[in-house]
Amino acid sequence: MPGPIYQFADFQLDRGRFELLRNGLSLRVERKPMELLILLVSRQGLLVTRREIADRLWSNEVFVDTEHGINTAIRKLRHLLRDNSDEPKFIQTVTGMGYRFVAPITSIGVPVSDPTPAEASSSVGYAQPEEPEVEIAASPVKPRRFWIALAACSAIVIAIFVLTIGPHPLAARLLRRNVQTLIMSIAVIPLENLSGDPNQEYFADGMTDELITMLAKDSTLRITSRTSVMQYRGVHKPLPVIARALNVDGILEGSISRRNDHVHLTLQLIRADTDAHVWAESYDRSFADAPMLPDEAANAIARELHQAIPTRPATTYVNPEAHDAYLRGRFLWENSQFAEAGKNFLHSVEVQPDYAPGWAGVSEYYAASAVDGLIDPREAWPKAESAVVKSLQLDPTLAEGHSVLAAVFFFYHWDWVRARTEIRRAYELDPHLADNYRLEAKLRSVLNEKAEAVEVQRKAMELNPFVWPWGLVMTYDSLRDYDAALEEGKFRLKTYPENPILLYLLSDVYRCKGMTRESADFLARAMSALGDKQSAQEVKTAFSHGGYEAVVRLQLDALLKRGKSSYASPVEEAEFYAQLGEREKTLALLEAGLSQRAPGLLFIQADPAFDSLHADPRYRSIIQRVGLPPQF
Repeated sequence: MPGPIYQFADFQLDRGRFELLRNGLSLRVERKPMELLILLVSRQGLLVTRREIADRLWSNEVFVDTEHGINTAIRKLRHLLRDNSDEPKFIQTVTGMGYRFVAPITSIGVPVSDPTPAEASSSVGYAQPEEPEVEIAASPVKPRRFWIALAACSAIVIAIFVLTIGPHPLAARLLRRNVQTLIMSIAVIPLENLSGDPNQEYFADGMTDELITMLAKDSTLRITSRTSVMQYRGVHKPLPVIARALNVDGILEGSISRRNDHVHLTLQLIRADTDAHVWAESYDRSFADAPMLPDEAANAIARELHQAIPTRPATTYVNPEAHDAYLRGRFLWENSQFAEAGKNFLHSVEVQPDYAPGWAGVSEYYAASAVDGLIDPREAWPKAESAVVKSLQLDPTLAEGHSVLAAVFFFYHWDWVRARTEIRRAYELDPHLADNYRLEAKLRSVLNEKAEAVEVQRKAMELNPFVWPWGLVMTYDSLRDYDAALEEGKFRLKTYPENPILLYLLSDVYRCKGMTRESADFLARAMSALGDKQSAQEVKTAFSHGGYEAVVRLQLDALLKRGKSSYASPVEEAEFYAQLGEREKTLALLEAGLSQRAPGLLFIQADPAFDSLHADPRYRSIIQRVGLPPQF
């Protein structure tokens, strides 16, 4: 179908051919993002509303989450165009409305009216099935067609050769290589623990995580994130089913065992659609050499598939005891045993002071402890900052380090600009780091960037729906979108009926809506889910005898009691006094939180308990000194 060619920056968008090129090189784009790009570019700077996008791209489809679809398509386009939502060169978000293509455009050829989805589907290449967004190896368009034709002819010759004279070894190798080159994306299924010791699960999970990380570093393959594959730990589903669910070409599976001073690792790479074995290897190493195993295996796989990155700095020596402590710490962290995880991270850097991942873990432990109000921020934040600076001095390419440094700038220095810079750097190094998306969602919530906060939190949920099923509930709650929070929370409760954080967040949502009975009920359920049946019963009794005020006083008494033996955040205490209407105590505690740089101050504008203070100059002064955009 004829149509114009749009030129912008280094890109050419050929609508008639349904093709996007960068500097003359063809890029591979999924169908929906391409449809959306054509729609945006054809409007040449005019606003395209989200409603119009949904109608144009999904009008003939049912049971589709169009909000999620639009967010995903926009994110993929920005990644493809190397665009930035904070400083857009191509796609600008118009908050609450839609999007605008802002780059200068030159049209080549005769413009035609925008194609409908049905018309576009009939154009060249438009009806192709959706594929993962992967850049095709650099080659000019016309030579590329020549090589494709040549490869097709070669495949026919090889096939005739095999059928004529039988399975000659040379032909077998050529055919096997032809299969391998088709693998552009891999999912690493969690390694099976064959140690005979359930306590070694941390080692199997940790080695899986490091294998995924090294594959991403050693190759040009698209590697599915750790959080996406962990749902398949111990699940014996057909590999094609798993591959379709994760949208990958190949599955890497295997097992690991550790006994005494010996580690045995077996791996096999399987072509998902044919269930054919492409590569297999077995490794026997001493425990001292175990830290090098993931890099060694990843290099072998990348070379086998001709996807190796040619140059990368050699891996530095890792003390096996430090490595083991770090893996144990990560396993405990993922299972919410933060204090024990922190001890293991600290042990890893005591054993090896130049171990960058260990320092990143130490920083994450202190930062999270400050945010959760478990350690005095005056003690925690300097330690968190010192540890993360050390980590990045040792390894500037550590995505986790940049993300934790962003948290330090956000929660401790209240420097939104530098926090955004470090978040972007972490994305560049690891676009699958779910914690980084959660952090950005919090930052955008605090800055009252509502639509963007929800979009980013959705991405975090896509990457890690199992560890944080309550993520969107938290975001909606902080944005005061209580109905959306309740809808999302009730949906998640069907799968996670005993998740204490989800139950507590729903209690808070009901409180903010003024539905005190429901709030007290969910608070009791949260305490029961934590195993504290006595406190759960005390909440029920307090509400039945004295209403919600009695429940608030019960929580305040518990916090004051805890503060006698450990740190208790003055901002958390201020919230209870605000609910009780005690104005002077509330303001005094907020000012105490300001002197401590307590992280909870960042979120007080989201809590209706403090609304009665909005006209008070002392409250306004606190908001101003923190540097928040006022919401009063």
